[in-house]
Amino acid sequence: MSMPFMIEFVLATQAPMSAARGISLTPIDLLVFGAFVATAIGVALFASRKERTGEDYFLGGRGLVWPMIGLSIVAANISTEQLVGMAGQGAGDVGLAVSNWQLAGSVGIIVIAFTLMPRFLKAGIYTMPEFLERRFSPATRAIMAGYTVVIYVAILLTSVFYSGGLTIHKIFDVPLWMGVAALALAATAYTAWGGLKAVAVADLFFGAALLGGGAYAFFTGLDAVGGWSVFADANADRLHMIKPASDPNLPWTGVIGGMWIVLIYYCGLNQFIVQRALAAKSLGHAQSGMVFAAALWLLVPFFIVMPGIISSQLYADELGIGTADAAADEAFPTLIRNLIPSGVRGFIFAAIAGAVISSLASMLNSASTLFTMDVYKQHIRRDATDTRLLWIGRVAVLAFVAIGATLATILDQLPGFDGVFNFIQQFQGYIWPGTVAAFLGGLALKRAPAIAGTSALLIGPAAYGALQFSQNTHGIHFLLQTLIAFAVCIAAMIVLTLAAPSPEKWDLPANAKVELHTSKPAAFAGGLVLAAVGVFYIIFW
Repeated sequence: MSMPFMIEFVLATQAPMSAARGISLTPIDLLVFGAFVATAIGVALFASRKERTGEDYFLGGRGLVWPMIGLSIVAANISTEQLVGMAGQGAGDVGLAVSNWQLAGSVGIIVIAFTLMPRFLKAGIYTMPEFLERRFSPATRAIMAGYTVVIYVAILLTSVFYSGGLTIHKIFDVPLWMGVAALALAATAYTAWGGLKAVAVADLFFGAALLGGGAYAFFTGLDAVGGWSVFADANADRLHMIKPASDPNLPWTGVIGGMWIVLIYYCGLNQFIVQRALAAKSLGHAQSGMVFAAALWLLVPFFIVMPGIISSQLYADELGIGTADAAADEAFPTLIRNLIPSGVRGFIFAAIAGAVISSLASMLNSASTLFTMDVYKQHIRRDATDTRLLWIGRVAVLAFVAIGATLATILDQLPGFDGVFNFIQQFQGYIWPGTVAAFLGGLALKRAPAIAGTSALLIGPAAYGALQFSQNTHGIHFLLQTLIAFAVCIAAMIVLTLAAPSPEKWDLPANAKVELHTSKPAAFAGGLVLAAVGVFYIIFW
């Protein structure tokens, strides 16, 4: 999903995109749209034409360089949730505070780059469940791999197919199934054949287009309202990062309470983000790429959130801002329709489509890697050759596309479905506390036995589910519920360690396939990014 943990962003698919009515795509727009997407996919297929082994396919031959890693992370992260839903949150009650997700993510990914990433690359792993096997047991690897694949395919892929297909449906006036099918074909075209390298190369195009389109929308909108000072004065109440503890959307207690757990999972343990860094030429390239992504995330408040706020200022009546029928999620499409000229409009729509395709491709590649390396190779065919693993990975991509796309076309017809927001929230929170506890507890508690890791993975979903369904915790923000569930998991690991400690302290085995020297320039750049985050919070407190 894009940054899948950003479930605070009420997706545009929650309500009909009425703002799409009247959007006129000229032949120039369609030409730009088609040429851009076709070029990105064509170059990706060409660049990945020599993938021959499992390492080539799943980790790009461990040869990705930092610009590719950084832009690929950004492109995988940003999808319709941000381009439409995040801008809508900015236009609505949350305002600039929704940027907490991205700015906290900038801090989180830098911390991960210099703490967990050296350990992961030292271990020479393909997947995050593989690390848990080395720390605990095959059972922990199997548990994490199993429910991660299910979450990726049944929840995240399905949600992105649905939200992306519905966006295409509203913009181009085609049936939902046709929009889903177009996304499925585009994502499968290069993911199934070229693997991670194809995904990363395409992301160079899509990531740059996202940032370029957002920048154009921001500066065009700023000019339309009369400049920065006019914009800041008119929206002073919305240009704040900190919301009261009583705020139902994003209270400051949730930001400092449970958000860090979500960010550790997303930036450091989430396969479809971490896989880019695992494929780096060296630790220095991995760290530099992650710092680069963190720096680019600093642009999100300006290029995505603020255009939504500008749109609400310019088109308050059209969006119904301040009324019970407000359509804040339509802020970004409305800005495009009213301000963006022909040609550029086609480019921005290509960027939106590219964002969805990129997120889908990232999830498909990661789910395929998890299934092939953690399920097939471990439990079905342990002696499988590299060539066989490569083809199993490709078949898995096709199967996951079929499942996700099919579910997407019937998602809104499922019993109890109450929109994508609730669909993602209901399931994503189940994996954060236990997974983060297993990794952090495993690293910190050197004598933790294998049962401690297994218990964390099993207790996490149970504890979070109990909080979700308990009448006594309905008033507690889900981020605080995440924190409580995490604390329960860590407490269980400590108790088990005290009761039955391992006879020897665990140490990370070295199986590095890349150079492992920390990058001093990356560390310096990371410090600058952290300082920039601090300055942003001071200015927009």
